[in-house]
Amino acid sequence: MSRQLSRDTAPEVAVRRLLHASGLRYRVNVPVPGMPRRTIDIVFPKAKIAIFLDGCFWHGCPQHATHPKANSEWWRVKLDKNMARDIETTKHLTSEGWTVLRFWEHESVEDITRQVTATVAAKRAATNKH
Repeated sequence: MSRQLSRDTAPEVAVRRLLHASGLRYRVNVPVPGMPRRTIDIVFPKAKIAIFLDGCFWHGCPQHATHPKANSEWWRVKLDKNMARDIETTKHLTSEGWTVLRFWEHESVEDITRQVTATVAAKRAATNKH
C-alpha cells in the first residue's frame, strides 16, 4: 500500500495539463478547510470549487471496484471507511459554500476537463453579476 500514489496520479496530471492548457489556473493538493489530514486534488480557491479524482479501487467505484480475497474483512472495513470519509468531506465542503466535483479515474480526461471548465466559468459569471 505504501507504493500507491495518493497524489499526482496519471489521471490527475492529465486533467491538470488540459485545464492549464485551456488557460485555467488552480492549486493542487490543498488541505480541506477545517478537516485535518484531508486534501483536495484540484482547487479553484476564489470560486470555491473542489475537484476530486477518485481511484476506482480505493474509493469504491460501482463499475470497477474489486474486493480482495485475502484479508477480505479488513479490506471491506478499510474501503467502507474511505467511502464514508468521501461523503463526509463532500458534505463539509458543500456546507461551507464550496462546489464539489468528484470524478472516477476511469472517466474521460476530456469530459472531466469540459465539466470543470464549464463549472468554473458559470461560478465566475455568477460572482461577477454581484
